Amino acid sequence: MNRVKRVARRGLGTGRRVLRGVVRRAYARWRRSIQLRVVTSTLFISAIVVAILGLFLMQQITTALMDGKIKAAQLQLNEGLGAVERDLGSPPSSADADRRLERVLNGLKSRSGPSGLYEVYIRDVREPYFDGFATNELRQESVPQRLRDEVAKGPPGTRNHTFGRLSYIGRPSEPGLIVGGKAGQYELYYLFPLSEEQSTLTITGRSLAAVGAVLVLLLAAIASLVTRQVVIPVRLAAQGAQRLAAGRLEERMRVRGEDDLARLARSFNEMAANLQDKIVELEDLSQVQRQFVSDVSHELRTPLTTIRIAADMLYEYRDTFSDPAVGRSAELLQSQLERFESLLADLLEISRHDAGAATLDAESLDMRDLVLRAVGDIQGLAERKGSKVVFQLPGEPCMAEVDRRRVERILRNLLVNAVEHGEGEDIVVSVGADRDAVAVTVRDHGVGLKPGESQMVFDRFWRADPARARTTGGTGLGLSISREDAQLHGGWLQAWGEPGQGSQFRLSLPRVAGAELRGSPLPLVPPGGDSPPPLFAELEAGE
Repeated sequence: MNRVKRVARRGLGTGRRVLRGVVRRAYARWRRSIQLRVVTSTLFISAIVVAILGLFLMQQITTALMDGKIKAAQLQLNEGLGAVERDLGSPPSSADADRRLERVLNGLKSRSGPSGLYEVYIRDVREPYFDGFATNELRQESVPQRLRDEVAKGPPGTRNHTFGRLSYIGRPSEPGLIVGGKAGQYELYYLFPLSEEQSTLTITGRSLAAVGAVLVLLLAAIASLVTRQVVIPVRLAAQGAQRLAAGRLEERMRVRGEDDLARLARSFNEMAANLQDKIVELEDLSQVQRQFVSDVSHELRTPLTTIRIAADMLYEYRDTFSDPAVGRSAELLQSQLERFESLLADLLEISRHDAGAATLDAESLDMRDLVLRAVGDIQGLAERKGSKVVFQLPGEPCMAEVDRRRVERILRNLLVNAVEHGEGEDIVVSVGADRDAVAVTVRDHGVGLKPGESQMVFDRFWRADPARARTTGGTGLGLSISREDAQLHGGWLQAWGEPGQGSQFRLSLPRVAGAELRGSPLPLVPPGGDSPPPLFAELEAGE
């Protein structure tokens, strides 16, 4: 029994999941399709309108049919009351009363007249213990007591009617119209079956429902046809825009006619042509710019080599100059030449990224080793700035297919940036990995970043504080090149910062070169990012 319940429960769960999937797909298609939304709305609104009109028409038809039936029944009743007054006008003896009633009833039980088929019931109000006479096995309780009371209490000539069910002996009951009146001491009731009228109303209702359903479907088909004439050009325009966005600048729409949709197609084609001209112009300008930067960078290397030889000689003999200012000039020349060489190297690298000529030399490496090598390269700078590098490395290897040179350059740029802006506080370097990705974060507790600067920090030659001197000889292209290197791996390079709380940079790379990166194993916002750095917390606790 329990097994059957489990099977039934699993089947019910599967059915619910299938139903939710169908509803979800239908809703998604409804949201994406203007034509489907218009047709659905037309169906819904037209169904409501047709239902209201159908109910109104049925009510009018029913009212008209019943009013006609009531008028014809009252005419039949008037005729019967006249016959009763004529035949039973003189007071009968008690012996003749029943025979006279039967004789009158036999004259009234024609069962057919201008108002259709009917039954007759007659009674003498002076005989409270005798219910009177009825035709054709009609049960006398077919006349409701309330109608009897109304007729009995009313003045002579009163005509009353009601609806009820006609009961027979030996056959089923049926709905009917009952009219009654009083003539002297006698009450006369006519009972008209409404089976035919009910059948007529049923057929009429079904006909109205069928016509309404056909009308709703025709309206939906018309809405679909009309909407299709509008939606198809819009879909073509959307497809053309997608192809334009994909780089197919020659894409154009077919122009037909002179209507609004034709003007839309012409406007789209004019926009596409102007966009193509502008893109070609910008590509030519960008190509010229990239070629200029590349050519200038190469051409400057020859004179720079000559200047470097002379500067090295002056720097080597700086202590022999009699004028100390000359020696200081030789030192400044040497430092600026080093910065100039770094700038040329960065310009060449950025021009290769711009030209799409940068390539990966990927190999499987442990990210922990690359971090240790990068920290070793900037260790002297960190000691001069008074910063200490704190490692948070996992115990197991963090292997990934990366370009050693480019990743080490990214890490050195991040570490140098952290030391430069860390205000002598500790630099925390963390490494993490999951099944699909590896990540490295570099956290400093320096000046931090203002709102919006986490994106601008990767712009070329951008500086948070233009008045701040570059003590390490940076070129302003390091973080830009680092982001290009990360994107070349298919990864991310992101920044977080708060004023006075420091900043954190996160490098996320896929484990397999070329794989899509869906997430990072380390958070971008460090834990306790809104709290003071550990060193400040210890000082406040000591105070």
